[in-house]
Amino acid sequence: MLQALSIKNFIIVESLDLEFNNGFTTLTGETGAGKSILIDALSLSLGARNEGVVTRKGADKAEISTSFFVKNNQAVQVWLAEQAMDETDELILRRVIHADGRSRAFVNGSPSTVSQLKALGEHLIDIYSQNAHHSLMLAATQRDILDDFAGNANLRKDVAKRYAAWHTLHVQRLDAEKNSAAYADELALLRDKSNELKQLEFNLDEWIELQQEHHRLANGASLLRGLESCVAMLDENETSVQTMLTQVQTKMAELVEFDPELKEANDGVNSALIQIEDATRELSRYLQSADLDPARFSEVENRIQAVHELARKYRAKPEELADIYMATLSRVGELESFSNDGELVKQEAEALSLYQAATKQLSAKRESAAKLLGKNITAEMQRLSLSGGQFAVALNPATPTAYGAESVDFLVAGHAGVDPKPLNKVASGGELSRISLALHVTTASKGSVPCMIFDEVDVGIGGGVAEVVGHLLNQLGESRQVLVITHLAQVASQAQRHLRVSKTQDDGITLSHINQLSADERIEEVARMIGGIEITEATLNHAKEMLGR
Repeated sequence: MLQALSIKNFIIVESLDLEFNNGFTTLTGETGAGKSILIDALSLSLGARNEGVVTRKGADKAEISTSFFVKNNQAVQVWLAEQAMDETDELILRRVIHADGRSRAFVNGSPSTVSQLKALGEHLIDIYSQNAHHSLMLAATQRDILDDFAGNANLRKDVAKRYAAWHTLHVQRLDAEKNSAAYADELALLRDKSNELKQLEFNLDEWIELQQEHHRLANGASLLRGLESCVAMLDENETSVQTMLTQVQTKMAELVEFDPELKEANDGVNSALIQIEDATRELSRYLQSADLDPARFSEVENRIQAVHELARKYRAKPEELADIYMATLSRVGELESFSNDGELVKQEAEALSLYQAATKQLSAKRESAAKLLGKNITAEMQRLSLSGGQFAVALNPATPTAYGAESVDFLVAGHAGVDPKPLNKVASGGELSRISLALHVTTASKGSVPCMIFDEVDVGIGGGVAEVVGHLLNQLGESRQVLVITHLAQVASQAQRHLRVSKTQDDGITLSHINQLSADERIEEVARMIGGIEITEATLNHAKEMLGR
């Protein structure tokens, strides 16, 4: 659930800190007071695109922070694990937007991308705007609502995955049939290429060793002369290092007898002499066993030349030959499957069978959910002054796609005695708004997002219908955290908590404020919503009565 929201220097908000509770909370205020600012700020903290200037005049940046309790939100915990983030009971999202439009995002203090915020936000809050009902006209929206209600998320992913697998093979088969001659020529060339690369038996580790060996053999004479000179300087000359150190060792042994503090220096000389002796033996051993055979040098050169020639032929670096060989083998295998029409047809048929099995399951679940959804929405329509109205979900066979094998169409009849027809052809604006709200409330219990925000979704309704809407939202608040922005007293009076937005001017600067109302303040606010500018004793009593109910 949403726990807190902190806004600083955002549009006309200087500083705002709000805490939220479970259940149904309403937000009211005069038109233009800044109610939409709360939604805009929340949306930005959840990864919405920043459009326009949002930093308050005179400030260099705007900051928005939201905190959520996510201990029981399994989807969030899975997302955090996928992002290699620690599991947590509390989640803090922060968005910083500079005056020049630059934006930074953070998840629990760690830098994040806006796309990550957006992906995470989908598991935290659903926001329904006052124009959301217009999206009901879209076939994709209707399909998504039904699938959400049916709990088809995993099954839809499986259908999409199997469709992609079948479609890829289908395109390959058609392509193979159309380009069979060209593929045969390509296959012949690639087989020659793979055989040539295979015969080379190129290995990257061997290539590195070959270059090192070639460098050593090419400089064999210089290497031997240099080593002989080093051995002479270390041990064989009259003024060799070993001779000089031996003399120093003898002298130091005498001096240590005079002053024990020279013992550490004496030990260093002894150690140096031992290291010189070891180094001399190692160099002498290398000289005796050095393999600088000219024949081996010629063999290495020929091998390196063969590698370079093949690399030039395929316009690549020698280091890339191994990858080229593997890519060639992969393409050969692909073309061989194309050339075997029977095998490709078999693979396509198997993939199609798996896709059809998945779509059959999806269609069955949609059919069952469609009947229940139609029944539930029809019942809600009676409560929302659409007496005698009907709602139905039609599943019409369609060309198979990644979304299944049927289209989803919402049908509605506004009153009794009329056959339901497509929603986008018969529903008026008021009917559409009420049906949209009924859908939101009905399907909410099936969703997993714990917080729902309704931004003036009750626009265009009033009277007894508004009271029913308030009751529906109150009912929804029993299982979800619900925040509703409204102008209707019938809706606001049924909330458990009431926030009011107000606007002030200070030295010509407009600022927006949000405060939680006490019981008495709430009576006054509901009275204002009922009676407008002039609040009478009658409107106050009416407000008390509404809140009492």
